[in-house]
Amino acid sequence: MNIINLENITRVYQVGSEEVHALDGVSLKIDRNEYVAIMGPSGSGKSTLMNIVGCLDTPTGGQYVLKGTDVSDMSDNQLAEVRNREIGFVFQTFNLLPRATSFHNVELPLIYAGVPAAERRQKAEQALASVGLKDRMLHKPNELSGGQRQRVAVARALVVGPSIILADEPTGNLDSRTGEDIMTLFHEIYKLGNTIILVTHEEYIANHAKRVIRLLDGKVESDKQVADHTVPKREN
Repeated sequence: MNIINLENITRVYQVGSEEVHALDGVSLKIDRNEYVAIMGPSGSGKSTLMNIVGCLDTPTGGQYVLKGTDVSDMSDNQLAEVRNREIGFVFQTFNLLPRATSFHNVELPLIYAGVPAAERRQKAEQALASVGLKDRMLHKPNELSGGQRQRVAVARALVVGPSIILADEPTGNLDSRTGEDIMTLFHEIYKLGNTIILVTHEEYIANHAKRVIRLLDGKVESDKQVADHTVPKREN
């Protein structure tokens, strides 16, 4: 079943008197419980595609249907509701509140969603426990390692029960060993039934996925299943 359906998506930015075509007719479908990596060089359009899939931006043209709902022309408030309900974000820079505990950082999306306090506590504690941080709930980001901070970010992405996890260079600020631990965590999340979309420029990270979509000059250059899913280690 398609969870994401993009048809002839374009995104044009006006830079002075020049039009920049960041996406130029992108069409693709992503099924429920797929594990997809989106790759491409700088300027290929992968960040723009991530922003549109994540409802952080709207296309100039084309149609984006998410779980049967056309989100192409939604208002900012409607897009915010979709983001909070359907999509969990994991970023390279973690994006944690520096003065808040792990628990409060994870609880925050539930506050925005209007979840009652007792239920928020239960869900936040469960999410942190699921990423191995049951004993770090009251620690602030500066009291955690990089890998632990990214695990808090993953717990925050999971806490609302989204259907899609969208990860933008999730190991970019981590050493190779810690990065492998985070990718193992993503694989465990995938096995539980989530759709994972991973944006990366690293081949060894993309090879954790089961499908790799490559962009070039705003177009889909290739879209291939990963035949051999034996994941290579990063070369030092």
